[in-house]
Amino acid sequence: MQGTKDGMKDGTGRGSNRLFDDFARLMTDAAGAAQGVKREAETVFKAQVERLIRDMDIASREEVDVLRDLVSALRSQNDALAARVSALEGRLGTQEPPPPATSV
Repeated sequence: MQGTKDGMKDGTGRGSNRLFDDFARLMTDAAGAAQGVKREAETVFKAQVERLIRDMDIASREEVDVLRDLVSALRSQNDALAARVSALEGRLGTQEPPPPATSV
């Protein structure tokens, strides 16, 4: 049965194994190429998203952290000033705060 149609040369099946080896190598190469395409697509997508965010003029994490610290400090200062005003009003003996000033 030498030289049969299925690729067997001497009846041991080596031709068939070679076919499977070639097929496995082809699939491995295809998987590697697919991974390369995936990485490239991710890189392009990430670059587009970064450009979009940069163009939208969105605050960076560092800017948000600075603003959060500033707001916290101002809130503390506001609370201290409110306590001071309450103490001064208590000294004056006024029970009701004056009406807010209207601007024209």
